[in-house]
Amino acid sequence: MSQELAGKVAIVTGGASGLGRATVELFVKEGARVVIADVNAQLGEKLAAELGPSTRFRLTDVASAEEVQVLVDLAVAEFGALNVMFNNAGVSGATHAHYVDDELKDFQHVMGVNVLGVMLGTQRASRHMAKHGGGSIINTSSIAGYQAGLGLMTYRASKAAVIHFTRCAAIDLAVHGVRVNCIAPGNIRTTMSRFGASMSEDTAHRLDQAMDEIRMAAQPLKRQGKPEDVAHAALYLASDRSAQVTGMLLPVDGGITAGDPVNHLQAILRARADLLGR
Repeated sequence: MSQELAGKVAIVTGGASGLGRATVELFVKEGARVVIADVNAQLGEKLAAELGPSTRFRLTDVASAEEVQVLVDLAVAEFGALNVMFNNAGVSGATHAHYVDDELKDFQHVMGVNVLGVMLGTQRASRHMAKHGGGSIINTSSIAGYQAGLGLMTYRASKAAVIHFTRCAAIDLAVHGVRVNCIAPGNIRTTMSRFGASMSEDTAHRLDQAMDEIRMAAQPLKRQGKPEDVAHAALYLASDRSAQVTGMLLPVDGGITAGDPVNHLQAILRARADLLGR
């Protein structure tokens, strides 16, 4: 490893699994000391034990201002600084194919974690960074917040809010040398993105395969995304390589948001040729 983050201290919320875990592991390999924040104490403590003295774990509800402040204070107390804040914790909420079927029962919870959590993390981290030479704040959104679509309306709305907040915060905090950027993952297989969590492993695996075919149809780059892909995007935004980058939305989506991968012109020309008999 190139030790891109040597000497830096980072917080990763939602760091016990999925995208967060992959990022914590990469940050540590790159020389950072990392505080892992999550609501899953078992996974968080296990990961911190595996990675050793460069990490700490803190049970944290990111929708609580008090707990987020304790998290920031812990990073500074344990490691002496806070250079990178990765506001990655998120929840998807209930799944409804159509909005008319959604009772919005989980609205407050989804907005609390996905939007308020990002805003609190950004605010409390930037208060420290502003007094200590700046830093990098990274927020996790989703292509669902960038590209319109069906279903998951509360989730989509929350992730769209993260994108706009990121850009506004980037302008507001630039005077303090604090950069604020946003990652929008696409088709990345994690526990949260699976629809077969309550099924047997064999059934869930077959469902994953069926879903991959559906998702790949809309993805120009025919490659399954991995949590490590998001981790490497976060590494770029956390490192000094992105010193001139703020207010950016970085999709990690295999080209889904670039446009429709179906060659409609080719299909139209083929239909015309069939109609004309040539």
